[in-house]
Amino acid sequence: MLIKKIKENLQDLDGQEVVLQGWVRTNRKSKNLGFIELNDGSSFNGMQVVYFPEMDDYEEVKKITTGSAIEVTGKIVLTPESKQPAEIQASKIEILGMADHEYPLQKKRHSFEYLREIPHVRPRANTYYAMFRLRSVLAMAIHTFFQDRGYVYVHTPEITGNDAEGAGECFTVTTRTDQDWEKDFFAKHAQLTVSGQLHVEPFALTYRNVYTFGPTFRAENSNTTRHASEFWMIEPEMAFADLSDNMDVIEDMIKYCINYVLEHAPEEMEFFEKVIDKECINRIKHVAGSDFKRMTYTEAIEELKKAADQFENKDIFWGMDLQSEHERYICEKVVQGPVFLTDYPKDIKAFYMRENEDGKTVAACDLLVPYVGELVGGSQREERYDVLEQKMKDMGMELEPLQWYLDLRRFGGCKHSGFGLGFDRMLMYLSGVQNIRDVQPYPRTPRNLIF
Repeated sequence: MLIKKIKENLQDLDGQEVVLQGWVRTNRKSKNLGFIELNDGSSFNGMQVVYFPEMDDYEEVKKITTGSAIEVTGKIVLTPESKQPAEIQASKIEILGMADHEYPLQKKRHSFEYLREIPHVRPRANTYYAMFRLRSVLAMAIHTFFQDRGYVYVHTPEITGNDAEGAGECFTVTTRTDQDWEKDFFAKHAQLTVSGQLHVEPFALTYRNVYTFGPTFRAENSNTTRHASEFWMIEPEMAFADLSDNMDVIEDMIKYCINYVLEHAPEEMEFFEKVIDKECINRIKHVAGSDFKRMTYTEAIEELKKAADQFENKDIFWGMDLQSEHERYICEKVVQGPVFLTDYPKDIKAFYMRENEDGKTVAACDLLVPYVGELVGGSQREERYDVLEQKMKDMGMELEPLQWYLDLRRFGGCKHSGFGLGFDRMLMYLSGVQNIRDVQPYPRTPRNLIF
């Protein structure tokens, strides 16, 4: 007999005998019958298994513990009057792997703090069971969006010889206890990448439209709910595209991803709406149905000055780095929807961003959305060799390690643009989950390296 999956439309098999394999969520016993909630990993919702005293090994089945792996043979029975559309009335239950009584997930609500201490078991808890399927679905949405539009997927290196952002917050990769880099494995100072952007740009100048999607690392000692030492980034790069083209792609991608997860992970999103954030579905539907406004940084500063007394950071001035409360005010109160802020002061942005004609700002954009503030950052890249070289000198950067990057401007360079979307923050935004540690399978944060 073929083994079925719970996600299949089993109610169409009314009266037929099927076999299911999965894990026990609960096992409730009464005098005349018992109920097992079974989940096989194929669907957010499980299947109720009913067993009776007439069944062989009834006494053993009564003792099956939460978390145990079992195989159930039984008949599908429709239950339209109950919460679930169908159940299985078991004729045989085989124990494939009994969970001992130290199994750390019991039928009660566990705190996120507790569950973070057992990352090898927490995927079976409802919130994480929903989250890690949503993570898989969102990853597929990203790839489908770009692949359907002819983008080439590029695998950029995790070990690099340069710090793309120039921020100096890199993890060193070494086989030595000293810092004698010439005797080290790569004969130079090697680091874990903070961004795949610089390495993907040469491919944009080959294939026109490309993207990289993989892990990045920051040795930033920020013990906050929004920062992690390892996180995934989506970084597309488009040749012959200016800042306006860039924003068009960002808007299309965000809307596509929202609609994709609502279609392909409806049960998970309904769970988040019910248990985590009652507004999460309405909020993202509103964004998916909105036209993304565009506002310059300078205009935003003027709006913030008018409302300075409302902020914890009341000192509003042109040239400041906006805080989350400022970003949320702009999109939630001023625009009342998603908005691109553009043309930031060049002194607070990365060296590779194209300098505008005013000499003070760069062709950069941040997408701000209600509830979280900044979700995506992007820019038109500086394609002029002499301007880029001078900017690097002015910032005190060494030219030699990035001479290859400068050379792209000499070897058939053209205007090009790109952006970065933090995959984990996008998951937080979609679900309403507040802590980045709860959207990553194995979170890596300061003083935390479980497994």
